[in-house]
Amino acid sequence: MLTSGEITYEVGSNIDAMSFGGIAAVHRMVTKLGLPKQIDEGLRLLKVHLPYHESDHVLNLAYNVLCGGTRLEDIERLRHDVAYMNALGADLIPDPTTAGDFCRRFAEADVVELMDRINAVRPRLWRGRGRDLLAPVANIDIDGTLAPTDGRRKAGIGLSYKGIWGYGPLLVTLANTKEVLYLVNRPGNVPSHADAAGWIDKAIDLVCPHASRVCLRGDTDFSLTANFDRWAQRVDFVFGMDANAALTRIAEGLDESSWHRLQRKAPHQNKTGRTRARRENHKARVVKEKGYLNLELNYQDVATFDYRPGKCKRAYKVVALRKNITGNLESPVTIFWNIEKK
Repeated sequence: MLTSGEITYEVGSNIDAMSFGGIAAVHRMVTKLGLPKQIDEGLRLLKVHLPYHESDHVLNLAYNVLCGGTRLEDIERLRHDVAYMNALGADLIPDPTTAGDFCRRFAEADVVELMDRINAVRPRLWRGRGRDLLAPVANIDIDGTLAPTDGRRKAGIGLSYKGIWGYGPLLVTLANTKEVLYLVNRPGNVPSHADAAGWIDKAIDLVCPHASRVCLRGDTDFSLTANFDRWAQRVDFVFGMDANAALTRIAEGLDESSWHRLQRKAPHQNKTGRTRARRENHKARVVKEKGYLNLELNYQDVATFDYRPGKCKRAYKVVALRKNITGNLESPVTIFWNIEKK
């Protein structure tokens, strides 16, 4: 199948090239949105601008990441890349040492101000070519993550419940466009929901004026029932709920006719209609040989009911998921998982 044909080589001179050609388009968009001006007006970290402004430093750090950089030292590579410098229309950019000094000038309030300045220009994208991306529903996702570190002198680190040293950032993102609206750094031992309500409110204020409908989504850690009534006046929300005693008692007391078999779509549809023979399940064989506890899902049922949390003045719909699981046990096991939904 591999054949040889005539090949022609052309050698050009005075041509600069790089593998991150899209950086020029990104920089043009950033300039058109007026982000550099917003950053310079909001951040006051430099007493004298010789020659760099705050926006030069911020964009220099961001573009380093976009071009595959993982540390400040990678900026040195870009400073000597002629094609990169020409793409940005720059004669000079901050070196790694200068960039590090700029980072150390930040206080917590400055980080918040920078995020607010970036968010100030986002609506220009949503009102332009991105206006269809927020329809029919703008989904705001809230979640916590773990950022491990091996450093011993990192301020603010903590030991997570997984026994990993690091930080536990809070992420508030716009799922439609995969934009990070707010990123809040916290010690690794802080619960995911800590101080999350305030940042959720800021995200709602940012997105609501530009979307016909907004929906908050999060796991059980973000079922902050004290805020449900207030959020319900402005947005919809879908949160996980822990299977506490009250919810479990209500679900178990439902009539059997209230439950309906959950039919999930197949993960992959074979267009040819033919299936290949399955290979031996080695994991199942090892589990059986070792006598491990093995649980298998048989089917799932769903039911809905209204429930009013103790901190709320109105009831909300709960979608309960009942799983029937069997294995090398004496009897089947039933587990309840609940999802809170407006």
